[in-house]
Amino acid sequence: MEKSAPATSQGTLTQIQYLKGVGEARSRHLAKLGIRNVLDLMEYFPRDYISRKIEPKLKELRHGDRAAFTAMVSWVDERKTHKGKSILSVGISDARSTLVCTWFSYPKGFPQQFKPGSTIWLNGQLTEYNGQLQLVHPQVEFVDRLEDEGDFWKKRDHLPVYGLSGNLTQALLRKIVYSAFELYTQSIEENLPPCLLDKYGFLPRKEALQKMHFTLEPGKVPEVRKRFAFEELFYSQLLWARHKRHHNSHTRGIAFENKRDLTTRLRKQLPFTLTGAQKKVLREIFTDMCSERQMSRMVQGDVGSGKTIVALFAMLLAVENGYQAALMAPTEILADQHYANIVDLVAELPVKVCLLKGGSFKGKAQIKKDIGDGSANIVIGTHALLQEDVSFFKLGFVTVDEQHRFGVQQRATLARKDNHPDLLYLSATPIPRSLTLTVFGDMEMSLLDELPPTRKPVQTFIRSNNKIDIVYREVAKELEQGQQVYVVCPLIEESDKVDLLDAERLHKHISTKVFPQYSCRLLHGRMSTAEKYEIMSSFKTGETRILVSTTVIEVGVDVPSASVMIVEHAERFGLAQLHQLRGRVGRGARQSYCYLIEHLPRSRIALERLETMARTTDGFLIAEKDLELRGPGELFGTEQSGLPQFRFASLVADQPLLKQAREEAFSIIDADPELDLPKHAVLKKHYGRELAAKEKLILY
Repeated sequence: MEKSAPATSQGTLTQIQYLKGVGEARSRHLAKLGIRNVLDLMEYFPRDYISRKIEPKLKELRHGDRAAFTAMVSWVDERKTHKGKSILSVGISDARSTLVCTWFSYPKGFPQQFKPGSTIWLNGQLTEYNGQLQLVHPQVEFVDRLEDEGDFWKKRDHLPVYGLSGNLTQALLRKIVYSAFELYTQSIEENLPPCLLDKYGFLPRKEALQKMHFTLEPGKVPEVRKRFAFEELFYSQLLWARHKRHHNSHTRGIAFENKRDLTTRLRKQLPFTLTGAQKKVLREIFTDMCSERQMSRMVQGDVGSGKTIVALFAMLLAVENGYQAALMAPTEILADQHYANIVDLVAELPVKVCLLKGGSFKGKAQIKKDIGDGSANIVIGTHALLQEDVSFFKLGFVTVDEQHRFGVQQRATLARKDNHPDLLYLSATPIPRSLTLTVFGDMEMSLLDELPPTRKPVQTFIRSNNKIDIVYREVAKELEQGQQVYVVCPLIEESDKVDLLDAERLHKHISTKVFPQYSCRLLHGRMSTAEKYEIMSSFKTGETRILVSTTVIEVGVDVPSASVMIVEHAERFGLAQLHQLRGRVGRGARQSYCYLIEHLPRSRIALERLETMARTTDGFLIAEKDLELRGPGELFGTEQSGLPQFRFASLVADQPLLKQAREEAFSIIDADPELDLPKHAVLKKHYGRELAAKEKLILY
């Protein structure tokens, strides 16, 4: 296979369209798969492997499992429904057990491809119908009639299966993968130094890449893949190691003095005692603020754990040192809430608090003037605080609420402002440790893991939609005692594409049939900011008793008298969303309740999510489970710009690798910050090519 590479200085960076068998048209389809050059193709690993042999395993499979296997066709049945639609059913067997494959839509001539006695490979998720296991619309390959793929592939017991795009076929992709390795194997560069390869027993990159595509033993592939997972994690940690070293040695922050003036006065007048967790976190924050380093710390804590009061103490430390402090919230409603709470808490202190929001409003010019001349000590606002026309007199401290909405670059922009203010990020979304090390590797972490003694854990129940009348009877008791209720739906309006209950229909039903005696309002994301603001304000004041909403209230206002959360179609939501929704209730001393209404059918994973919610209110346990079930995108939304884009590493399965990668990266940068030693030449070359540009964007 290892012929010499063609005469090109590009080697594996050769554009994919110039590879034999590709061309311009196919290169466009490959680009959709993230394949733009030969190296991308080599790193586009198979998602499975076809075995040409039948391996008995059907009896081990269960409803909800995802399975890929080779079996034999037993029978084929095509029939019409009473509406004239065609349904194709194919019975398959491994000589011990059988299951049924079903297609409700398929191309013309597809049924004729299935021949009883022939061998096929299937991939799909198992469901159950009338007690019979079945695969609905599985991926299928006809093993007996695999296209002529050349002598190399014909002889192999196992064939790679790739994700496809456009009119690409498995046969074509296998051919061009083979062609890439045939021509460019010698151009593959190593990215890990020999010391790490030896220490962890990793295969050289050239050999590992070939094994991923051409393995004779698919069972050993996960071990080979570890080498690439480690490499990804290692370089991400190398970036954070260099960032931390730069930040600690090059960026001078403000060395505040703990004068115990405003902070002590606040503590003495509080109507409650700080929890042990709050005191511990404040010690960590004050230690950072009194050092010469610029603080970059995240405080994680569930809803109700007291993050805002911790941030206020830190702001007052800055103010008593002659600096201004700012608090940024993601929405105007939350900014209003913070403003009202903080004004109330500092009412007896010589501190001026102002609120700055977007748009035009009366008094805005004066607020900007107060910020500019320093008469405003604490400034609370939305992203409007970052606008160019807002100039602080002496900004020394910034708190960012719901920080997961900020990407790495935005954090760096904030950190470079004015006097390099100390930065405190608040998160009500518990974040698993593996994510904090990869997404937030530039921060120190503090944890508020203790709720105030007056708070009671929300009781959570899973209820079938057939029992909703019983739920409404239980909710009626809360309404009779003056409490308020949230009802959440996944859709705004009725859809002909999915059979789900929508907020508009539900609002009409609840307001006219179920609880006509109470004020019931509808809230959804298509409303204007002004409409949403008015409706949420009406709910906060208690004028509205029932709020029917989509997930726009996932991060919302503090309404202590809201004691019930009903989530319709709870099986459709991710764990992180369910946890945030439940966090809207339980804000007061009264016992609160969350009803998760499930509609059948629902998957095994959906049931696992619901049972996790009913079993625990521990946000970190829930976050770990969510990461396991859904991946990191579910925690922050797919658009979170700080989210790591790992192709090979799993932040669930590879946590031990992440720990090793982090230790190695920090150890190397500690000993050789600029990677100048000869043994680190490989690292310096790859880091400079792949990460130097990103490093410049995030250094602060």
